[in-house]
Amino acid sequence: MKYLHTMVRVTDLDASIDFYCNKLGLKLLKRNDYERGRFSLVYLSAPGDESAQLELTYNWDPESYTMGRAFGHVAYEVDDIYATCERLMQAGVTINRPPRDGHMAFVRSPDNVSIELLQAGGAKPPQEPWVSMPNTGVW
Repeated sequence: MKYLHTMVRVTDLDASIDFYCNKLGLKLLKRNDYERGRFSLVYLSAPGDESAQLELTYNWDPESYTMGRAFGHVAYEVDDIYATCERLMQAGVTINRPPRDGHMAFVRSPDNVSIELLQAGGAKPPQEPWVSMPNTGVW
């Protein structure tokens, strides 16, 4: 058995690709548009780790999606949690749970999918402005 991907439905494919690729830093592996079925599938991965993929499913006909409690979050390990969170904030992404401990942060995608960021190799020493930054929203 081999893990392939996690799928999330998105309501604005361009905004989602911008968030996941341009802001978060994932790599677009492939995109398939199915005109007959009126949907698109976009496969993403962390650079250098194509074995664990995130599939974005975009249904061309508008739908409203709710987040169920059964789904928690998608997690990515980052080389520098402070630099990653700073880059995301500069790109307009809200840091819902700042990395006060130098180890973990949470942000949300345009479709409200919770994304956990974890510091590679153990926690960094706590530092400002993160230590004093309050939580924003939910994660």
